[in-house]
Amino acid sequence: MKQRLITGIVGALVFLIITVLGGWVFNLAVAGVASIALHELLKMKHIKTFSMMGCISYVFMWVLLVPDAWLQPTFISGIPKVELFLMMIIFLLALTVVTKNSFTFDEAGFVILSSVYVGYGFYHLLITRNIEENGLVLVFLVLFIIWATDTGAFFVGKQWGKYKLWPEISPKKTVEGFLGGIVTAGVIGAVFHHFFPVFDSWYVFALFIIVTAVSGQLGDLVESALKRHYAVKDSGKVLPGHGGILDRFDSLIFVLPVLHFLQFFG
Repeated sequence: MKQRLITGIVGALVFLIITVLGGWVFNLAVAGVASIALHELLKMKHIKTFSMMGCISYVFMWVLLVPDAWLQPTFISGIPKVELFLMMIIFLLALTVVTKNSFTFDEAGFVILSSVYVGYGFYHLLITRNIEENGLVLVFLVLFIIWATDTGAFFVGKQWGKYKLWPEISPKKTVEGFLGGIVTAGVIGAVFHHFFPVFDSWYVFALFIIVTAVSGQLGDLVESALKRHYAVKDSGKVLPGHGGILDRFDSLIFVLPVLHFLQFFG
């Protein structure tokens, strides 16, 4: 527990400092973290990073991760990322034929889902931080709500948890913890919004908190389902006491695409 607490505090401080710095420091840090996250996913499926399938997975992930502005000097600058990604999927499907199914349809599906999960999630972290008016505040707000949700869910669930939320996926999570996380997120969010107001309407902000808290816990369950499917306790060992990168960023990379899709950020 002590090691977990120390790692959590140090890790949070380092990430917050990098987020404040922004610019190329933040961009490179996020790119590095995303690369480690994908490595953890590949390892779960016993795929070597420098194998054909591993390299293809990284190409797919980087296509989704890299902001459009970074592609401007390249020969693919005029091609929309969606169309580029779809053509790469077609290439994957053709590869199953060329390799006579040594590269299977299931493996192609894993490459696509993994690259979308990691690349799309961290891409939205990059573009959120780079919002000119209030990108830094928005990232901090989402982080604090997610951390508040996790903390509230843990302590409320431990103290009063009785009804299991989803025992087939995560046996320790409870309905009481789930609701406690949302309430804690509301309290922390309200305090944050008092000093750094982001939304003009309290109704919109309340909805923002609920969506963030619920999506964050769903993102955590998604990663729990992945680990249960591949029979691993943690996604990695990068963070002592916490596991891997995916164990710490699972909620964030699930929440941000949802918030952008619902147009909370304009």
